[in-house]
Amino acid sequence: MSRILVTGGAGFIGSHLCERFLGDGHEVIAVDNLLTGDRDNIAHLFENPAFSFLQQDITNYIYVSGPLDAILHFASPASPVDYLELPIQTLKVGSLGTHKALGLAKEKGARILVASTSEVYGDPLVHPQEESYWGNVNPVGPRGVYDEAKRFMEAMTMAYRRSHGVNTAIARIFNTYGPRMRMRDGRVVPNFMCQALKDEPITVYGDGSQTRSFCFVSDLVEGLTRLLWSDEADPVNVGNPNEMTILQFAEKIIALSGSGSQIEYRPLPEDDPQVRQPDITKAKAVLGWEPQVSLDEGLAKTISYFKQKLGVAG
Repeated sequence: MSRILVTGGAGFIGSHLCERFLGDGHEVIAVDNLLTGDRDNIAHLFENPAFSFLQQDITNYIYVSGPLDAILHFASPASPVDYLELPIQTLKVGSLGTHKALGLAKEKGARILVASTSEVYGDPLVHPQEESYWGNVNPVGPRGVYDEAKRFMEAMTMAYRRSHGVNTAIARIFNTYGPRMRMRDGRVVPNFMCQALKDEPITVYGDGSQTRSFCFVSDLVEGLTRLLWSDEADPVNVGNPNEMTILQFAEKIIALSGSGSQIEYRPLPEDDPQVRQPDITKAKAVLGWEPQVSLDEGLAKTISYFKQKLGVAG
């Protein structure tokens, strides 16, 4: 049994990681300041004696008694709504929060996996995106607070590995969806689902020709778990390479939810990436991992979750 700490443990992905590691028989400590996390995401875990929760801002010093075998650093606002409302906090958790998490890993001799993002590629000029691509990011644009926070995170992580010998891993996570996403998340999946289930117009930005690739959360968690227990140090893309346009995605959600929603077009936000598709050749080779959950299966589970949250029958 390992002792594992998850920062952002009450968030969407963080809570699924806590659940997975407890299920695997490990002891889990979740740390979250609940700025964008939700205690309801982990409420069912409190009855497990191997689980504990620490409500704390990761940008402050973290004291954890006893040993730690692994740390997963997932604390951060992660949607455009969040990081446009909380730009300073986003930059601080990517910089100061990462510094504190890496310092804790150094102190405990723990392996640390940091949650980077496909946003380090910006609006990419290489397609699909492979780990060797350095990206096309506007550092002074409104999205730069998130993109650059994650790019700094990666640089700091590698510096701690090279200077202090800390055992590190970097996951570049592509669009992930599933139960426990927030309704007011601002990302395309909860936006479209809530609008569809309420029979409201579905808002598509631009002409809908921009592409995304959607990975169900259980597939992501499996990939992250394999990466954590591997020896890989360099960044690894973790996502689903099945690419589709946003317009196609909107039409699929309308069909799967049985909605009467119409599509409404709005201007494209500044610096919105035109394409997004992971090259997962490395994940396949190093981790023996690739997604298993089909888009229809994953969306059906996610629609059921949002129906429950919205009190929609069926």
